[in-house]
Amino acid sequence: MSVPRLCFAAARYAVRGKTLLGPLDITLQSAGITCILGPNGAGKSLFLALAHGMILPHQGQVQWNGQPAAETRQSRGFVFQSTPVLRRSVRANLTFPLIARRSDRAGRAARVDQALHDARLAPHADSPAAALSGGERQRLALAQAMVARPAAVLLDEPGASLDPASARLLEDMVRHVAGSGIKVILATHDLPAARRLADDVLVFINGRLAAQSGAEAFFTGRHAPAVMDYLEGRL
Repeated sequence: MSVPRLCFAAARYAVRGKTLLGPLDITLQSAGITCILGPNGAGKSLFLALAHGMILPHQGQVQWNGQPAAETRQSRGFVFQSTPVLRRSVRANLTFPLIARRSDRAGRAARVDQALHDARLAPHADSPAAALSGGERQRLALAQAMVARPAAVLLDEPGASLDPASARLLEDMVRHVAGSGIKVILATHDLPAARRLADDVLVFINGRLAAQSGAEAFFTGRHAPAVMDYLEGRL
């Protein structure tokens, strides 16, 4: 699977004339896991929403492989901090995205079974999805996002409300997704998790890109004062 190319070109998002994010000139075309970091209100969720095409920039462009993000959403998955489930079984929740995308019926069952295995949800396959724990629901949400074999998956604070054990299981699954060749872009407040997961890092502060770096260089290097304030808990 080729690595998709995400490009923000002079992209800006505003509400009532106030710029909340941008302008941004960013290109991402790296395999693995990109972690989006920054304090509350920095623009991480807006960045993901623009990247997925859920909202449109007021100026500039957001494209994947040269095509507008809003026109290519079928090629990606998205996982929210709290993702609602259908009032159906866990298996039915995983089958639904394949039906919606009109995927090959003959291969659906095998893909769902693999997704259940990857999410460690096979014992719950025929249970109501609403009965899952918070951590299990988030693994189900990620399994839903990847069952259709997207080029990329975007995750917005998926482990924010989870206990440490559940968060680690979700991390393991995120690594598995990235290892399968799917590009992962993950927004998180959890710096230790970012250290464990990230291949590269983007940091937003006050709606602007403050740093973009490989993960090892980022977490071992010195940065602009605002970025250091964030890393050291002063921002």
